[in-house]
Amino acid sequence: MIQAPTFKLSFLHPRYWLTWFGTGVLYVLVLLPYPVIYWIGTRLGRLSKHFLKKRALIANRNLQLCFPDMSEEERRQMVDKNFESVGMGVFETGMAWFWPDWRARRWCKIDGLQNMKEAQKTGRGIIVVGIHFLTLELGGRMFGMHNPGNGVYRPNDNPVYDWLQTRGRRRSNDVMIDRKDPKSMVRILRQGKILWYAPDHDYGPRNSVFAPFFAVKDTATTTGTSILVRMANPLVIPFTLRRMPAAKGYELLIQPAVDGFPKDDEVATAAMMNKLIEKEILRAPEQYMWLHRRFKTRPEGEPSLYGDLHH
Repeated sequence: MIQAPTFKLSFLHPRYWLTWFGTGVLYVLVLLPYPVIYWIGTRLGRLSKHFLKKRALIANRNLQLCFPDMSEEERRQMVDKNFESVGMGVFETGMAWFWPDWRARRWCKIDGLQNMKEAQKTGRGIIVVGIHFLTLELGGRMFGMHNPGNGVYRPNDNPVYDWLQTRGRRRSNDVMIDRKDPKSMVRILRQGKILWYAPDHDYGPRNSVFAPFFAVKDTATTTGTSILVRMANPLVIPFTLRRMPAAKGYELLIQPAVDGFPKDDEVATAAMMNKLIEKEILRAPEQYMWLHRRFKTRPEGEPSLYGDLHH
């Protein structure tokens, strides 16, 4: 059963005051004109690199692993740009949760809406691949304004943040499903609806297989895609919200539907999904969430790929 978190009086307890204060500050900041938000966000992001040194090392290592031919200087520039996106990602979360529709529309142009319409004509369920770009929250809002869907997420340990996040995401989408609830996901797809799903993080060794991702041959990849494909036979549509330079706004890029995932081979399905994700990342690689330890889970007996980052 899918239930949206509801507001409780306990949310006003002093232990949550900092969450409310932070949210209030964010609400006020995203009232500013977008070029001002862009200026503050990119600079705060660059500044944050000095405080998030370990994350900067992880981003650098991920780029090194995925793009072994990239020069050290190119990598350094990419990490700098990536941290600008980190700063913007905070503001974009606020924009996703608090901006009115007219303002979101004003700053976003869409390419590929007809791909979604064509897929919907088939009557099949649609998995929309929401990749972990730093524009993720805003991408979900912009996409949902035109194609309301059902999102898969991990409930937050902070109940106030969880309520705010779910409320923000449901402004342009239908329901949010706990990622540990595959039955609801399958049911929604079998009903011919849209499921917004992000299979590009390392979710640990349970329910994962190893498949290639960029230059890393053995990347832990969720078997969730395989389960959904086998049980609901959906179409798969990747999309990307790309932030344009110089405060020009956003492009929502919706790709044609992909069909023909192998139904009886988890590794082949994972590899095919990773290929789709690679293609999307390359549309705006500096805006992808490289700070996540994507290659944390290794095949048994293999050393950590992040082992020397502590020294």
